[in-house]
Formats: sequence, structure tokens, C-alpha cells
Amino acid sequence: MKNWIIRYSFFFAGLLLFGFANAMAVKVKYLGLHPWEVLNVALFQKFGFTIGTWSVLVGLVVIVIAWFVNRKYINIGTFLNTLLIGPFMDFFLWLDFLPEATHGWQDYALLFMAILIGSVAGGLYVSGGVGAGPRDGFMLSLSERTRLTVSQARIVVECIVLVIGFSLGGPIGIITFLYTFIQSPLFQITLRFFQKLRIFLTEEPAPEKVQVKQ
Repeated sequence: MKNWIIRYSFFFAGLLLFGFANAMAVKVKYLGLHPWEVLNVALFQKFGFTIGTWSVLVGLVVIVIAWFVNRKYINIGTFLNTLLIGPFMDFFLWLDFLPEATHGWQDYALLFMAILIGSVAGGLYVSGGVGAGPRDGFMLSLSERTRLTVSQARIVVECIVLVIGFSLGGPIGIITFLYTFIQSPLFQITLRFFQKLRIFLTEEPAPEKVQVKQ
């Protein structure tokens, strides 16, 4: 029971923080967003609803595609990730306490904080071991079905998503092309930290190191 509580606490806290980070980034979206958020914002601007709603809908579409490609990465965590991050983001935007864009240095500071919090959130929820998000699961599935590494699959898919988002009028800026280079290393650091913290709190034996092809 203790292990279950800690795992799901990490998982849900990470999803909540991820929604908060996305809400922060959306406030200064003219600087550029992550490719998937570019698509979500583009769909929101073109068809209405909310950005969070489109995050859920796009996530469900990705799950359906991943189901036919390789369903082994789809589990309860995948659906919780899909259904919660978008509404969490909408909730923080609805509270309307985040600063508006000033088109000054403050916007860059806000976006950097959003990327940092998003990296912490990613490490936190993944370390819970409940399951991969729909997009991450899809990258893993695609990598196994093709000769692409996980990194190559991510680049290919996110480039396609970015082109679709841009064609629909989504916000692309210089930060869009730096997201992976900034967020990925920070994510790796926070993931290792929270994995060690979870093992310490649950008193689990340390897992063996696995070499993953990147």
C-alpha cells in the first residue's frame, strides 16, 4: 500500500505540475511552444474549445494510432496522462493569476521557468512508474516497429506535428526549436533524482541499469 501511494502521488503531482508548466508557456506563446503545444494552440485558435480540450483529443488520437502500431505501451497511466494534463492546464489558465506577456525579458524568464517546471514534472510522473504518456508511448512503439532509434522517432514525429501546427497558424518561435535541447537533459536529471527518491521512500531494491539505445 505504501509503495502504491508513493507511486501515484509522484504520478499525479507530476501531471499537475506539467499542466501548470504548459499554462505558463501558453502565456508567452509568441516566443514559441513545444511542437505538440503548437498543434494544440493552433487547433484552439482555428476551431475553438480550449487548449486543454485539444490536448485531450490529440492525445486520444495518438493512443488509437499507437494501439495499432504496438499496444504494449498503452496502460492506465497513458489514459490518465491524456485525460488530466489538458484540464489541469485549462484550470490554471482559468484561475488567471499568471502574468500576461510583456514582450520584455520577463517573458523569457517565465518561459524558462515553464521549461524547468515541465522537466521536473516529467521526471516526477515518469518516476512513479504508472505508465508512459500517449506521445512517449507512441515514440517507443514507432521505434520498435521501425529501424529508428527513440530519438530519431521523436524528431520525425515532432517535425510532422510542427508542420501541421504551423500550417494551421500555430505559434512557432526560436524557443520551439530549442525545447528538446533544453528540456531533455533537465528531464534526465530530474528523472534520476525522483527515481532514487522513490526507491528511498518505498525501500525498494535499486533496479539494474539498462542501456537504452538513443
